[in-house]
Amino acid sequence: MDARRRALLGALAGLALTRAADGAERMHTRAIPSSGEALPVIGLGTWQTFDVGGNAAAQAPLKEVLQALFEAGGRVVDSSPMYGSSESVVGELCAQLGICEPLFVATKVWTQGREDGIRQMQRSIERMRAGRMDLMQVHNLVDVDAHTRTLLEWKAQQRVRYIGITHSASSGRAAVEHWLKTKQFDFVQINYSLDETDSERRILPLAQELGVAVMVNRPFASGGMFRRTRGKPLPQWAAELGIESWAQYFLKWIVAHPAVTCAIPATSKPAHMRDNAAAGSGAMPDAAGRRRMQQYYDAL
Repeated sequence: MDARRRALLGALAGLALTRAADGAERMHTRAIPSSGEALPVIGLGTWQTFDVGGNAAAQAPLKEVLQALFEAGGRVVDSSPMYGSSESVVGELCAQLGICEPLFVATKVWTQGREDGIRQMQRSIERMRAGRMDLMQVHNLVDVDAHTRTLLEWKAQQRVRYIGITHSASSGRAAVEHWLKTKQFDFVQINYSLDETDSERRILPLAQELGVAVMVNRPFASGGMFRRTRGKPLPQWAAELGIESWAQYFLKWIVAHPAVTCAIPATSKPAHMRDNAAAGSGAMPDAAGRRRMQQYYDAL
C-alpha cells in the first residue's frame, strides 16, 4: 500500500467510534494500515493475570473481564506461550462466552528453530481456539529470521491474518527498527507510557511512515505509575476529556498518539477492565493536550 493510500485510510478511519446496538457511544477505533480493518483502541493483555490453569474460582473473574471488554466494544486479546496457561484460559473462557469468533486474538512465537516454532504456533492456535489466528508475533525478536519466513508462508496460506514483532525493553529498539525497515510486518508491539516514552523518538514515527500498526504493552509500566500517583488528585482539566481515574489518564494519553492502534493493559479485575475500556471513548487530547498531560505527570 502506498503512502498516499495509507494517509487516506488514516484520515478516514482514525479514531472512528464503535457504537452499541442502541446507538450509545462505545469505543474509538483505529485502522490497521495494511488492510484498513478497524480495531478498538483498548484491548486486553494476559501476562500474569490469566495464568491460572484450570482453577475454576480463579477463572470466574477472568470470564467477567472478557465479558466486560466485549460489552464495551473491545475486541483485542493478546497472549503468549511465555505466559504459562494464559492461552488455554483465554480459549476456554471465550468458548464459554461464545465470543471466540468476533474477538481479535493475538499471540506470539517464543522459541528457537523453525520446526519448534511451527509446533509452538500450532499449539497456540489450538489452545486459543482461534481456527485462524488474527495476529501472530515474534516475541522479543527471538529467532526472528526463521519465524518470519514461516509466518510469511502462513500468511500467504491464510493460516494467520497478520504478522508482527514485539519487544518490551529499550535495549531492543535498534533491532526493532531494523526489522521494521524490512517491510514484512503488519504490526509492531512495544512498551510505551508516560513513564517509558523512548518509542516516540524513532519507532512510532517509523511505524507511521511504513504503515505498520502499533500495539502498546506495559501502558502502566508494570504498575509503577499507580504507585507514583497514589493519593494524588487528577488535574481539574482532566474532566474536559471525561477522565475519571489515573488509568484512564494514562491510557488516553497513549491511544491519542496518531501512530498507536491499540493499547493492551492486563488485568484480572472486571472493574479495572471497565475502567480501562472507558478510556477508549469520549474526547481525546490533541498534541497540545498530550504535552500538558505529560508535564503534569512529570511534575508529580
